[in-house]
Amino acid sequence: MQKIVVKIGTNVLSRPDGLLDITAISQIVDQVAEVKKRGVEVILVSSGAVGAGRSLAVLPEEAGRIVQRQVLAAVGQIKLMSTYADLFGRYGLLCAQVLATREDFRDRRHYLNMRNCLAALLRDNIVPIVNENDVISVSELMFTDNDELAGLVAALSGAQGLVILSNVDGVFDGPPGHPESRVIAEVLPGDRIQQGFIDPVRSSFGRGGMLTKFRFAQKAARVGIATWIANGKHPGILSDILSGKPTGTCFRPKAAVNTLKRWIAYDHTARKGAIVVNAGAENALRSQVSSLLPVGVVRIEGDFEKGDLVRIVSEKSALIGFGKVQLGAEAARKVVGLKGKKPLVHYDYLYLEV
Repeated sequence: MQKIVVKIGTNVLSRPDGLLDITAISQIVDQVAEVKKRGVEVILVSSGAVGAGRSLAVLPEEAGRIVQRQVLAAVGQIKLMSTYADLFGRYGLLCAQVLATREDFRDRRHYLNMRNCLAALLRDNIVPIVNENDVISVSELMFTDNDELAGLVAALSGAQGLVILSNVDGVFDGPPGHPESRVIAEVLPGDRIQQGFIDPVRSSFGRGGMLTKFRFAQKAARVGIATWIANGKHPGILSDILSGKPTGTCFRPKAAVNTLKRWIAYDHTARKGAIVVNAGAENALRSQVSSLLPVGVVRIEGDFEKGDLVRIVSEKSALIGFGKVQLGAEAARKVVGLKGKKPLVHYDYLYLEV
C-alpha cells in the first residue's frame, strides 16, 4: 500500500480515568514512524482532545454537556498536538493539525480543498493529524464519530487502506464476551454478518461503538478501501497489518472506485431530492455498467438543481444509490418515462450502495 489512514480511538489514547495515555500515544507514533520508513504515507485521524482537556481544566458542574465538551476540546487540542509534535520530533518528523466539521465536506469545492491540503502535507513528508473540530461541531455539524471522519478522509485522499484502532480485537462471530465467540478474521464483499451480535453500546469515553465501526468499515470497503478493525493496544499492530499477518477483522475491498464516486458515496449533506425508478431500471443499474435514463424513471421527488446530488430509490423506497444529476428537478419531471433522452445521471457520476 502507498497510503493509509489510521484512526485512533479515544479508548486507545486514554487511561481508565479518561486522561491522556502518553505511553499509548508514544507507541502509536513509533509505529507510524516505522511504517513511513517503508515508504507508506500515513494520515492519522486522532481522538483524544477532550481527554487531554480533562487533565488541564476543571469545569463547574452547572456547565452544560455541550459547553463542557467545547471547552475541554479547545484546551485539550493544544496539549494533544503538542504531545504528538514532541514524539514525532524525536524521529525528525513534522506533524500538522487539520480540524474538520461535516460542513467542510458539503460540496465538491470544499472536498477538493481538503484533499489538496492533505496531499501537500504528505508531499512534504509531514504527518497530517485530523480531528473533528469539537469546539464548533454541534448538532448537524457533527460527524457520527471519528470513524465516519476517518472513512471520509480515506475516501478523499485516495488511500488504499483504512485502519480503525480501538481497544477490542475486532468483530466477533457471536455475542460479545461469550467464551465461544471468536474474532472474524475476514469480511468479504457481499458477506452478511449477523449485526445483532455487535455491541451497539458506545465506548467509555468516545461517541462511537463497534456497530458504527462495522458500518463505516463496510462502506469504506465498498468504495475500494481495504479496512481493518483492530486492537490499538497491541504492540506492533500496524506492522502486523501491513505485513499481512492475521490480526483483527479485515474488510476486503471491492474494485477501486475513483475519487469522484468516493465523494458521491460519502457526501450526505448535499442530497436534496430523489429519483424513483422502476424495477427494470433498478435491475439494469445493479447488474451492469449503465447510466440512469429517463425511460426507467417513475417520478421525481423534492427539488434540486442541475449538478446536485440526489438519492436513487426503488418504487418500494429501497435505497439504490446516489448520483449527480444533469437536469434540475423541473426539467427532469418533463422527461420522466420518455425514451431517447439523455441520461439523468451518467454512469461516471453514479454510485450504487450495493
